[in-house]
Amino acid sequence: MRGADIPALRVLGIDPGSQRTGFGVVDAVGSRLTYVASGVIRTQKGEFADRLCEIFRCVQTIVTQYRPQEIAIERVFVNRNPDSALKLGQARGAAICGTADSNAEVFEYATRQIKQAVVGSGSAEKAQVQLMMKSILKLDGPLSPDAADALAAAVCHALRGRVRVSVMRSVSRG
Repeated sequence: MRGADIPALRVLGIDPGSQRTGFGVVDAVGSRLTYVASGVIRTQKGEFADRLCEIFRCVQTIVTQYRPQEIAIERVFVNRNPDSALKLGQARGAAICGTADSNAEVFEYATRQIKQAVVGSGSAEKAQVQLMMKSILKLDGPLSPDAADALAAAVCHALRGRVRVSVMRSVSRG
């Protein structure tokens, strides 16, 4: 099958956080992944509600600029501190709301799922995720942990999407 027969899919990955929200955008065409952009939304210190609004507005801007067709976001997990998990969940909600006008479908992935997809181990360290994102996407220079985690979410989704397309083609043939 020629590459021209496979439509490109633009995926926005989001690694939510109340102080730093990572984002990463990749294009997937078949098995080829191409880096488009990444970065970190750093909120100003101050009222929590103001930080949530900042996340919302910045994600809206990113969605408008890059026009993703699908969005992958990391799920919140509860560790030791329930208050931190609640704040993370609210930041995640603000980010999801920031994507609402795009009409892109939002997919959620557990941290372990993302790490398993891109590193091969659900318990991989942040440095391993950074290294794999630089390798998979052929990036030079520094890559922040938050941006790497967001790119990993996008790559995880793109890889799963490739499987989904393959299964759909098989079902339509059979």
